[in-house]
Amino acid sequence: MQDYQDYIVRATAGNNQIRAFAATTRDMVEAARVAHNSAPVATAALGRLLTGGAMMGVMMKGEKDLLTIQIKCTGPMKGLTVTADSHGNVKGYAIDPTVMLPPNYLGKLDVGAAIDQGMLSVIKDMGLKEPYVGQVQLTTAEIADDLTYYFASSEQVPSSVGLGVLMNKNNTVKQAGGFIIQLMPFADDDIVNRLEEKINSIDSVTAMLDKEMTPEDILSYILGEFDLEILDTMPTRFHCDCSKERIERAIVSLGRNEIEKMVKDNEPIQVHCHFCNKDYTFSTEELKAILKRK
Repeated sequence: MQDYQDYIVRATAGNNQIRAFAATTRDMVEAARVAHNSAPVATAALGRLLTGGAMMGVMMKGEKDLLTIQIKCTGPMKGLTVTADSHGNVKGYAIDPTVMLPPNYLGKLDVGAAIDQGMLSVIKDMGLKEPYVGQVQLTTAEIADDLTYYFASSEQVPSSVGLGVLMNKNNTVKQAGGFIIQLMPFADDDIVNRLEEKINSIDSVTAMLDKEMTPEDILSYILGEFDLEILDTMPTRFHCDCSKERIERAIVSLGRNEIEKMVKDNEPIQVHCHFCNKDYTFSTEELKAILKRK
């Protein structure tokens, strides 16, 4: 079993007028890169969304709460999907993880061009009759800005989201991480103005990661002057919960007629999990056994 070094820090500042999260996610993003054999720009895009999703997941209170972030876009990557739970587990994929693009004018991976225009949806399944769905148009397609805009317009929570992925020359992941800082509804004007000023003056997340700053360092750097109080830390990881049993349940849900058709074809069927890129094969004999049990 891999020893996971990734974790999320939860904190408060400004006498509870600010809540904050920061994460280090190198192992998570590298696990996703290996699973999907993704090109650098796709690794950066998915890595940012996985990091944001992991932090947003742990904001949820319920044991079984699930959060899905979906980007549908016109760019060559075609879209991204990430699903996170409230325990720090997250999984995701890019529709086309092989996208190759030249660097942008700053010499950085051009995530914005790979995604281009589109919509960002956040679906929260909190065990109620209907899931909560919030939807916004992409603003810059750089992901952090888009999540910042989502919080402001869909949840009416003034937020600042910073996300970054740094790659090694051999295209493995060197560093990944980010932060989400939010103002509570009762925050006074002085705190709001000071925080805004501070956030406008800080380095990019990739610059912080390049200095090997930990989540605690990042929060101290941004919120040190606001009486930062670290509440707790929790592990986070790339984890797909697919299994042959779960896939079998999905086959059962297709209904008897469909399964009988598959048996009649007398060919094994293959079911693919988009999240972790695994394939599950069911022989004709296994399909017959599923029919019998059904």
